[in-house]
Amino acid sequence: MHNSDMSPLSLLAFNKQNRRLIFIMLCCHLTWGALVMMMWSFGNLLHPVSPIWTGVFAALQLYAAAQLILPALLLHPEERSRGFYLFWGGVLALAVWLINQLPSTASDVPLLAVIKSSLLLLVATIIASALARYVKRIWEIVPVCIVMTMADFSSWLVGPTAGFVQDLEHYYRTFEGPPPLVEMILVKLALPGHSELVPVFGISDWIMVVFFAIVARHFDVNDNLAGPKGESIARQGRLGRYLPVSVVALYLALSAAQVTGLFIPALPLIAVAMLVWYGVRHLQRKL
Repeated sequence: MHNSDMSPLSLLAFNKQNRRLIFIMLCCHLTWGALVMMMWSFGNLLHPVSPIWTGVFAALQLYAAAQLILPALLLHPEERSRGFYLFWGGVLALAVWLINQLPSTASDVPLLAVIKSSLLLLVATIIASALARYVKRIWEIVPVCIVMTMADFSSWLVGPTAGFVQDLEHYYRTFEGPPPLVEMILVKLALPGHSELVPVFGISDWIMVVFFAIVARHFDVNDNLAGPKGESIARQGRLGRYLPVSVVALYLALSAAQVTGLFIPALPLIAVAMLVWYGVRHLQRKL
């Protein structure tokens, strides 16, 4: 059937396999949110709180989040027009904006924050899946990493990120006025010693984490530090054995920020880690 014979609705619809996988992703992200709520409840019982507990909580939640990537590794690239991606990009952006307009009370703040973070992870995963399809050769990630690193460092030093960090620090120190707009795209985790969820990283960080995992799958590179390739685990429907390099790099960046008390951009570390990993794997194939 020609595109001219298709209805506008069919041109915007996902294929059957992807609809099923997106539904599975949605269920998995809701399950992750329930886990975060349980850890938040448990964290409130810990007194006193040591840095070790903080590291353990962050590690467990990131490890659980890594399992959310598995269904995305099986998504089939949607060969659609630019309008398809613009439409769904707009829908996702609208969903993030709308959920941040919901009124909240002291009793439901943790639950609402968990739902927001789950949605951000889901949106980031879908965006990363769409972006990864445009990588046709493995070496194309080199300029991506260079540009990503330069942009993140520039924004951190003299760009908007520097201002965002100051606004967030002021808000979470005083809780005066409305939260900064940037908080809308920050993923929050449950950390012991905090009555609310804590913003830990941005949606752009998770987009690149998933992007590199999907690129690794596309070029048959095993980025799993805990066993076989992520795609194999996903096809077998097994969870708990996927730990991609990009997630570990993100955790190391977060740990460095926690230890130093400084805001450390995660994207450059993720980019360097993936370039080294891809390079090592390429050399191993040549030997």
